[in-house]
Amino acid sequence: MRTLISGLGVAGPALAYWLHRAGAEVTIVERAPQLRRGGYVIDFWGTGYTIAERMGLLPRINERGYFVNEVRLVDGDGRRAGGFSGEVFRRSLNNRFVSLPRSELSAAIYDAIAGDVNVIWDDTVIAIDQQADGVRTTFERTPAQTFDLVFGAGGLHSPVRQLCFAREADVESYLGFMVAAFSLGGYPHRDEDVYLSYGEPGRQASRFSMRDDRTLSLFVWRDESGQDSAAKTLEARRAVLRQRFGGMRWETDEMLSLLETSEDLYFDRASQIHLPAWSKDRVALIGDAAFCPSLLAGEGSGLAMTAAYVLAGELKRANWDHAQAFANYERTMRPFIEKKQKAAAQFAGSFAPRTQLGITLRNWVTKAFVIPGVADLFMGFALKDDFTLPDYAM
Repeated sequence: MRTLISGLGVAGPALAYWLHRAGAEVTIVERAPQLRRGGYVIDFWGTGYTIAERMGLLPRINERGYFVNEVRLVDGDGRRAGGFSGEVFRRSLNNRFVSLPRSELSAAIYDAIAGDVNVIWDDTVIAIDQQADGVRTTFERTPAQTFDLVFGAGGLHSPVRQLCFAREADVESYLGFMVAAFSLGGYPHRDEDVYLSYGEPGRQASRFSMRDDRTLSLFVWRDESGQDSAAKTLEARRAVLRQRFGGMRWETDEMLSLLETSEDLYFDRASQIHLPAWSKDRVALIGDAAFCPSLLAGEGSGLAMTAAYVLAGELKRANWDHAQAFANYERTMRPFIEKKQKAAAQFAGSFAPRTQLGITLRNWVTKAFVIPGVADLFMGFALKDDFTLPDYAM
């Protein structure tokens, strides 16, 4: 089977790994000229963690990851106002939890398939023509090719979804938040293995100290009109951040003053994708392209890896009858994903409460996490994966 995957983030290389194990010939097309670096830090747990274990990736993930000792919520003077020990996560998840840059996870998966798959760099799919015996695929630069199956793994803004399923505006559910992340070199304040956040009504600034004297900054703010997403250039996005966060207390202005030195700015809407079907004939979607739970969900990469395993496994089990396999893939994954999307939408507001009272209440609740059962009461719905992984013997 000749298969094409559009996107080399997390979902794409994970699907490539399992398709190769199932016996397919795999080509990946990636818009970037090389593997992306930098980006935001993700929390990694649940079924995705188990998939990484089956892929033999945990030693590298744990080596490159971070084990957060404390989530600390501070006031405008940097004094502790709330938060909890990282032990809350580890206890709830049986120590199967690690934080790492999303690009590090992507690189670990890619290295596991390097040499086994074909990669077309610096290109993208611009036309898809489904035929009785294959999918004629046209690229922006590379000569057109025909594949047996095509998979869209291009994230929230998937070109394959746009070409074959629906316009982004018709399937995107915007949660009312914008997110920006960037790394800084030589930032003077460091708190090792502590995630710090300061919030004011409708906005929150956070930082986390990383290796090699780097610091990750994460900004979340309410923008219910979605107007800020119209900023497309690097300078326009920097201007939005200065306008939204300038004058905010704590270290926010200090981080903004170094924004010019950062070239890895991530800037996007916090949105979910809701599609009536994840496949159409010989084309299927995976990860954020199919069911984005939103960056604020915290588990998007793990869910993408789980879906990759299930999709490839169902194709192998169905002896490459794609119609049967795609139906089983969706039947297996959709109830689980919809629960995760619902939990993410409920949890999103805690990143940037509307009022000072909301911030105060959130901070007090997190202080109570030291009491057994309280953390599970408020966060268990978001952390627990109510899903049994099938065994496809791949």
